[in-house]
Parts: sequence; structure tokens; C-alpha cells
Amino acid sequence: MITNIGKAGANTHGVLRYLYGSGRANEHSDPHLVASWDGFAPDPGRDETATLAQLATVLDLRVKQAGDRAPDKHVWHCSVRAAPEDRILTDDEWATIARRILNATGIAPAGDPDACRWVAVRHADDHIHIVATKVRGDLTPPRNWNDYPRADKECAAIEQEYGLRQVVRGDHTAAKRPTRAEKEKALRAGHTATPRERLRTTVRTTVAAATDTEEFFTILRSAGVLVDVQHFPSGDIRGYKVALPGDTNAKGEPVWFSGSALGPDLSYPKISERLAPTELAPMGRHSGRPPTAWQQVTDGVDQIPDVLEQADDVVGQAHITVLAEILDALPLIAPAGHRPQLAQAAAAFERASRSRIRAHHQQAQATRRAVKAIVREPAPKDGALLAILLDALLLAVVATQHWHHTQHHDQQAEAARQAAEHLHAAYQAAAIQPLTVIRQRGLRLTVAVQQEQAALIRQALPGLAEQILTEPGWPALAATLTDAQKAGHDPTLLLTEATRRRELDTATSISDVLVWRLHRLVGVVAERPAHPDSASTTRLGSSAAVLGTSRQQPPRRSSR
Repeated sequence: MITNIGKAGANTHGVLRYLYGSGRANEHSDPHLVASWDGFAPDPGRDETATLAQLATVLDLRVKQAGDRAPDKHVWHCSVRAAPEDRILTDDEWATIARRILNATGIAPAGDPDACRWVAVRHADDHIHIVATKVRGDLTPPRNWNDYPRADKECAAIEQEYGLRQVVRGDHTAAKRPTRAEKEKALRAGHTATPRERLRTTVRTTVAAATDTEEFFTILRSAGVLVDVQHFPSGDIRGYKVALPGDTNAKGEPVWFSGSALGPDLSYPKISERLAPTELAPMGRHSGRPPTAWQQVTDGVDQIPDVLEQADDVVGQAHITVLAEILDALPLIAPAGHRPQLAQAAAAFERASRSRIRAHHQQAQATRRAVKAIVREPAPKDGALLAILLDALLLAVVATQHWHHTQHHDQQAEAARQAAEHLHAAYQAAAIQPLTVIRQRGLRLTVAVQQEQAALIRQALPGLAEQILTEPGWPALAATLTDAQKAGHDPTLLLTEATRRRELDTATSISDVLVWRLHRLVGVVAERPAHPDSASTTRLGSSAAVLGTSRQQPPRRSSR
């Protein structure tokens, strides 16, 4: 059950005219009162002798009595909506719900004879509107501070008591949703996403790619975004705002959005904190030659489940923030066929990237630097590198979902769950070609070698061995174990490490999952990318522009 408390209004008759009218798309049916402050208010919907003017007059009585002491905007308007799958509530049930909401918000406390005058109007099966005038019987204003969170808390209790769907509730760290006017304007212009949403995506992607704040603004401008940087008298940057070319208001001026209006983590102070330079720190498990940026990112992602399980909350939140940056950056460099699913995963995980826990960003800067390095390198020709990273990302996102769940971050946990669906789809698509190549090598192994690897699996993983040996991916796992042995690794220890603390029960193919985990552990297929692209800033800008106009909101997810 969701409440929506609008801005205070000054026209009681105007609000009632809308509630008793046919609606913007003739969606209103049988508008009528289900309850009022005294049970005797005139009902223009069911009483032929009653009029809207009469109802507005009795609601406004105390407003007129208060005269100059009455607030200029005296109309309090709240809608209460049930979920689509909920049963249809009766008028009596809606009346009770209205009284509970009014009591919780302080507009009309139960048993208070001086409570504000109000009515509850129903013009659809699934919701009601509550309209009140904010002058009490003693001609003072009601004490309705923090009315929305109090109404939302009451709705949670109502859901449980009435057996209704229990809505996932947030912690007020979500990005601001586009308004109805913004949505309608975008549709008229032929866009499925509003300028606010498109700019949010572009700015998030740019933060993931930029190495400092100067480059952040450079990339935004190269992406075609209008940027206005504000300064303090000292010359230091105070903030910034962005706009899309062609998105103008009635005066023909650009419609600007500040960073904080796009997302709580996109204000200039928050961005500069994430882009602040830090001392270089060693990273990765690789010995010998220095690890590539792709290896460093994969290693960093591979450590996130352990970090979330063992580290304190501020460090955990820092790694979740970097995880979001990786997801934001991937559509820039992944093959075109994988970009839609990766963009949807990033869009879903955006909500999971923030909570009220303040991140200690310095704890995750090594991975952040590696992310910025991979967007400056040509995409790897070896598709196995992408599949390995996606497998690690999927585990990290699932671990994030669990972390948020334990923290009671309901919206973030749901967002992580949705992101995992898209990552799983992207992983399955990306893994087809490289797994086929590895399987073909496995099929060419001698019978003796295959039998040796099968015996090893039965010894190391007795509970999973028979299932693994019957999977189509078994030859690929046999080839991977053979490569690991030739590289001097103990395959039994590798298998133990690959299955440690990592769930396999929900995997579509255990053998495929183990292939990529073994590759991550030993770097068998790691490839050294070419030198950084000298035109990286231009490429980043154009990619961000495309991404900013194409990401859509993700659908709900089924189980992995």
C-alpha cells in the first residue's frame, strides 16, 4: 500500500472537481465518499441534491473563520493505493484506512473533537483520496510534520493486518523519480526515458570513467551534455548542473538539473570525494608479470563477497559503490550484443549502490583505478575475459543482495536481485563462444586424461561429482584442470578454493561455473591488452552519450 502526499494547495473546490470528475483519461468511475470527519458531509457522487460547492464550503468553514491566520495553502491531499494483486477492499475498509492515516499523520488524531475537517473519496477499486483543510477547530494549524513517513509506517501495519502485499520500503536514499510532467514531455518527444533519467545514466557512467573532476566535466561535454560549473568567490568549484541540448522550458531555456537532483551520490562533493587521488596500493594474486587491468578488476570483484562478509559496514558500502561503477562502465567496452543487458543490470543496481551508511571510499580505490584503466583499453578479443568477469560480478551482486537484506535495506536488496537477473542473462550470452572453444579442447583430451580428471573430481567434490560428470560442460572443466596442472597448480586445492563459501546449488551448470572460477584463480586465459587508446576521452564521451539515451528500467527478476 502506497501513500502519496501532494504539495499543499489553495483551492479546495478545484481538488474536489478533479476527484469527482471523469479523470484525465476517463478512468474515474462512481466517485463517492467513503468517510468524512463527522459522517454527514454532502456527497455529490451519491446524493443528487448535493453539489461540489456545498462540500467545498463545509470543508473550508474553519479556513474562513480563521481569516488571516489561515495558511495560504490550506488543502492537504493524500492518495492511498493498494497493490494491483491485492483484493478489492470494501468502502468500510477504506474508511477505516483513511481514519488510520489521518490519525498517524496528525491531521485528524483519533478522538480529537478539534481535528481538521476531511473527506475520503473513492473513484476506483484500488485507491482513495483524502482531502483535508489544515485549520483545526481551535483555528490553529495541525501538527502534521513528517506526515509522509508516519503515513508510510501506518501503511506497513495496515498491509500486515489486512493481508495485503507488503511493499518494499526505502530509506530515502533513492534518486528522485521523474515527475508526471517530465514523463509526458519525454513521450511527446519520442523518448522512453526522461531527460532526468538519461542525464543520471550519463553522469554515472562518466564518474566511472573519469580519473579526476576536470576530466569528469570534459567527458560530459564531449558526450554532448550542456554543463554549467558554479564556483565560490575563491574560485573553488561549488557545484555543477547539466542539461540535454534541445530540452527547454516554456521560455526556451535549457532545463538544468543539479548533480544532487539526479542522485544523492552525484553531487559535486560526493563525486570529488570518489575521484580524489590516493596512494597506489598493490592488488591481485598474480605473481610474475604485472596483472592487467582486467585481471585487477576481476580480482577486486572476486574479493567483494569476502569483504561484505568480514569487513565493517563503511568498507562494505565502499566496495558496493565501486561494484556499481564497474557495472556502469561495462556497457562502454563490452561487445555491442551484450550492452543492452549490461546497461539494464547497471540501471537496476543503481538503487543498490546507496544506503545511509557512508562509504569509506579509500578502501576500494585500487579497484576503482583498475576500472578507469579498462575503459581506456581496447576491448579484449578473448571473450573468456568478459565471461570470467561477469561470473565474478554475478557472485558479488548476489552477495550485495544478501548484505542489504541483513541490513534491512529492502529496496536495495530488491534492486540487487533485479540486477543479478540481467547479469545472469549477459553471462550466459557471453560464455557461449569461449566455453565452446574450451569444450572442444576438452573433447580432444585422451581417454586416460579424461578418466584422471574425473577421478580427481570424485575425490575433491564427492557430493557434486556425478552431476558434474554428466553435464555438457564437463569436457571444458576437464580441459581447464589439465591446463592448471600443466601450469604447476594443485587441482584439488583449486577446486576446494573454487567451491569455498560459494553457492553452486542454483547454478544452471556447475561445470561451467567452476571453469570460470578456476580461470580467475590461476589466470589461465588472461590476456595483456594493447596500449591505451590515445583517443580514449573522445571514445568515452561518445559512448556515454549513447548509453545515456538507451538505458531502460529493468523488469522484475526470476530466480537465478
